[in-house]
Amino acid sequence: MSVTNREKQMAEAEELLADGQQRRGFAKGLFFGQYLNERLQPYPDLAADQPARSLVADLKKFCKEQIDAAKIDRDAEIPDHVVHGLGRLGVLGACLPKSVGGLEFSQTAYCQLMEVLGGHCGSTALFVNAHHSIGPRALVLFGTPDQQQKYLPKLCSGEWLSAFALTEPEAGSDAANVQTLAMPSPDGKGFILNGQKRWITNGGIASALTVMARTPVANSNETKITAFIVTPDMPGFEVVEKRMPKCGVRGTATSRLAFHDMFVPKENVLGKVGKGLRIALTVLDFGRTTFGASCTGAAKFCVAKATEHANRRVQFGDKLGTFELVKDKLAYMAAGAFAMESVTYQTAALIDSGEDDYMLETAMLKVFSTDVLWRIINDTFQIYGGKAYFADEPYERMLRDGRINQIGEGANDVLRVFSSLVGLREVGLELKGVLDALMSPIGNLGKIGGFASRRIGSMLSSPEVVVRSTELQDDATRLGRLVGQVGSNVERLLRKYQEDVLDRQYQLGRVSDSATELYVSACVINRLDGLVRNSHADESEKLAALRLGRYYLKTAARRVHRNLADMWDNDDEDTTRVANAVLVDPTAGFAVGTSGHGATGHSPAGQKSDGHGAGGHGASGHGNHGGH
Repeated sequence: MSVTNREKQMAEAEELLADGQQRRGFAKGLFFGQYLNERLQPYPDLAADQPARSLVADLKKFCKEQIDAAKIDRDAEIPDHVVHGLGRLGVLGACLPKSVGGLEFSQTAYCQLMEVLGGHCGSTALFVNAHHSIGPRALVLFGTPDQQQKYLPKLCSGEWLSAFALTEPEAGSDAANVQTLAMPSPDGKGFILNGQKRWITNGGIASALTVMARTPVANSNETKITAFIVTPDMPGFEVVEKRMPKCGVRGTATSRLAFHDMFVPKENVLGKVGKGLRIALTVLDFGRTTFGASCTGAAKFCVAKATEHANRRVQFGDKLGTFELVKDKLAYMAAGAFAMESVTYQTAALIDSGEDDYMLETAMLKVFSTDVLWRIINDTFQIYGGKAYFADEPYERMLRDGRINQIGEGANDVLRVFSSLVGLREVGLELKGVLDALMSPIGNLGKIGGFASRRIGSMLSSPEVVVRSTELQDDATRLGRLVGQVGSNVERLLRKYQEDVLDRQYQLGRVSDSATELYVSACVINRLDGLVRNSHADESEKLAALRLGRYYLKTAARRVHRNLADMWDNDDEDTTRVANAVLVDPTAGFAVGTSGHGATGHSPAGQKSDGHGAGGHGASGHGNHGGH
């Protein structure tokens, strides 16, 4: 990364992070080797919310009777009767205020609805998530009363659909790289927008869109992102492509849009001018949480179906479930789904608590749930074998639908780096503050003493994981010890690399994966603690939860230990050396003339491959694949 780009990205990050809560959140504490018990909300009692339970039951019935997931996939469209039905049920306005016709559900309650949809139809789940979780959410959080009254009632009922238009050809996971420009109109009454958006869910069918565009900063050559409310009747609004053909979630209308000298009145500015990036990332926090919920629904479906097949299918004279390699998959799937469910509702409870800073927790949730679901779908596919490959079963569709989860709303590798840098920033600032204080110790004795006290305390004992169930005390002790070890290794990395850690993505990935496993483990043990102490809970339910939760805790600890070992004994230099050589010549080292990318290889049907000979790569690279 160049010095200029690094400084630009650091300045943007500093501005965003400085806007957030100054109080250290639970996930940030993990990077310090701290387990901030008081920052972890009680695990929510899902059964206590009667309105949510009632709507969940109604939605399950509606899905079974009205949503044909296979037909939606074949037709590449969600029928109007499904959209209208979801509106009548209240799903499309579940979290919106009652004053505009919504149900005013909590995030925890809404996640229960998304779990139902995620377990039934990936397209419908994504459609609802785009319309509700990241569409009207910006209006609720940042809109003026007039804006809310104008748009929310119709969005709530489903009469209007919404979209969130952020992604552009040059701005995918790099949300700050938006190029669409919004210049003040000469009469001062609004802004003139020019630019394009792509991959916008609901973009071509929405009646109201939240659009991100750059606006000039007064007395400066700089621009900053501003959010606008845009409607398709504005002159200059163009739907370039209403439904882009794609791999999965084919029922959703994923669109390309363009704006040509499109006038947007200043009354349609959402929030403050220049604060659009904060709006975008805040809204995505909600979408990432509901991503976890829809992934949980899909994961539970897979666990149930894979188990059913393993108990029924006989090969080599025995049921599949008797073979250890199948058992390995089933154990991972069940524990993964349990952990996914735990972290989803724990994070939703954090949002419902009124905390302002949950950016790190939602990023961790999104990465964990989508990665684990991908493996669960793949393992289900493997247990079913060839049967899963054909379209009369749902698994090939789920495989296609599930792939976008690791890309949408922040690509997982980008979020891994982001999570690490957010956590490391806090630790680095403390270390820098202590070093500065040591240069001028008089007047800074409190800062020096506080740091010394914490460091000595961490060397003498591990952080305490508070559980009220004696049955979980050993599990809590092991988790606390692991948190301390991660904190020590984080500090060691910062001392070794200092600012250069920004470019050490191998290490950032290990830090992020370790911290994420710790956060998920905390959610799991917090859930188990509440369940064990619940005198009304069924004993068999308790035993099953303990079995799954403890298995996750053990396997997660093993993965964290592996990451910590790899920080100091790895093949990173060799990895870089090989990758750099491949980037120069991807064919070097392979047998001559055996490339499968010739004219009959991967080119679209009926087209000749640009730059490909009969058996290899031509000088122009990968021909028709060059744009990927």
